[in-house]
Amino acid sequence: MNAASTPLIEFRQVGKVYGHGQGAVQALDGIDLGIARGEFMAVMGPSGSGKSTAMNILGCLDVPTSGSYLFDGHAIEAFDQDQRALLRRHYLGFVFQGFNLLNRTSALENVELPLVYRHVRRAERRARARDALAVVGLAGWETHTPAELSGGQQQRVAIARAIVTQPAVLLADEPTGNLDSARSHGIMELLVNLNREQGITILMVTHEPGMAGYASRVIHFRDGRLDAAAARSAA
Repeated sequence: MNAASTPLIEFRQVGKVYGHGQGAVQALDGIDLGIARGEFMAVMGPSGSGKSTAMNILGCLDVPTSGSYLFDGHAIEAFDQDQRALLRRHYLGFVFQGFNLLNRTSALENVELPLVYRHVRRAERRARARDALAVVGLAGWETHTPAELSGGQQQRVAIARAIVTQPAVLLADEPTGNLDSARSHGIMELLVNLNREQGITILMVTHEPGMAGYASRVIHFRDGRLDAAAARSAA
């Protein structure tokens, strides 16, 4: 089997249980899932359905209780905490509903931050941060602080920060949740472009069917399982 046909991400009978005894909660129950390189997948489901638990495992913030999570062929549940942190740092980018920007720091400095943790030299990280801001449509806004930016612009800074490390996978948790309709569609068009032009695999949690419609595949969680009847592939 060649690399192109091998899933970048794979869940094999992944289960997750929180608690013990009578207080145990089965958050995930035998999930099988393959995600191809370069795919744009939306994850939907009601509160308590298991989608957030699945995303935490995908983002190497948690590990399965049973089954296996493979990233590029490596069983992540066998990694220790430091190894999972290195995988997050070098292969994953994160975008959140709340932007999570440093308020008194410029857009450029916010985008640079992941490169500081990777000990990239100042001149290189400045150049890469400027390039990332240009990719998200914010060339010329480098010196502005979050207070001087609209919500949509702040989310673009957050996306630039997520892609400045050139991740293989971008995990987006309700990326349009704090935005109005026009800015939401702008952010989704940006994510589509990143997926198509840079080949970044995107996994996005959303409650909004209109936003999920931008993805190439939508999966639905219900009661800790994948709802096969609700899953569909976009045309």
